[in-house]
Amino acid sequence: MTVFIPESDEDLLNAFNSGNKQAFEIIYDRYWLLLIRHANHMLNDEEEAKDVVQEVFTALWSRSDSHSAYTNLAAFLYAVTRNRILNRLKHFKIEAKYLAQAEHIIQHPSQMPDSKVREQDLKRVIEEGLNSLPPKMREVFELSRKQHKTHKEIAEQLNISDKTVKKQINNALRILKSKMGDSFNIFLTFF
Repeated sequence: MTVFIPESDEDLLNAFNSGNKQAFEIIYDRYWLLLIRHANHMLNDEEEAKDVVQEVFTALWSRSDSHSAYTNLAAFLYAVTRNRILNRLKHFKIEAKYLAQAEHIIQHPSQMPDSKVREQDLKRVIEEGLNSLPPKMREVFELSRKQHKTHKEIAEQLNISDKTVKKQINNALRILKSKMGDSFNIFLTFF
């Protein structure tokens, strides 16, 4: 096997672009540590810097035929590294922004005006739906859904049959579904 000894970075890049795998190894050995130092200086995080440089070399390897326009290998590698870092920093800023917004929403859900309005609207729709039920049906339904009593317990408390309890609850659900429309599915999560 012939040992490849490049005269310059330009020769090294040309050899690499021609498919010389040994040229890639030389590029890697020559620039790996320099690029990590450069990336670490920009990121202040050695592990992130190593990840970025690994991405740079992976991209270089996977697109070996598309670098023929570049003659200054060092400038090319530093530019690719810088661009990867800038993309990563932009991603971190966007991620931090969304995390801060999510944290604020979690900590202060009542400060979200649209959620407060939706909550009040839902409560109003639920109350209107419940108030539209006949009194006995409403009583059976509330004992079942609010007090979590079984059909048998409700039947004993109201001196009616289990079958009547079941029928009253089914009728109540049917009436509420027709009155509440799209809000009915949300209603079911609460009751």
